[in-house]
Amino acid sequence: MNAAETTRIAVAALEEIKGKDITVLQVGHLTPLFETMIIATGDSSRQVKALADNVREKIKEAGGTVLGTEGETASEWILVDAVDVIVHVMHPVARQHYNLEELWGAAAKARAA
Repeated sequence: MNAAETTRIAVAALEEIKGKDITVLQVGHLTPLFETMIIATGDSSRQVKALADNVREKIKEAGGTVLGTEGETASEWILVDAVDVIVHVMHPVARQHYNLEELWGAAAKARAA
């Protein structure tokens, strides 16, 4: 399964459980570790966990590979590693604090300059 297909499945899985502010960043030119980063917000720790679980399940059902999941204990920020696609599911406070869109967007702009 390629990164585009995994991305499509992950975004659909997030939308299915009402994930909010879903952002897809193409970052392959910034890192050799993965092609795409998806960031989404859940309203509560329970929803954050449900969103991450659904992403993992849907990718596996489609024949994709999930290398691992981190952060499930606290459920404030869960990362799903699906090889070429990384999915960050975050509680609103964590998302605002870490501001991954700005961090990765600033790196893309600096590299282009």
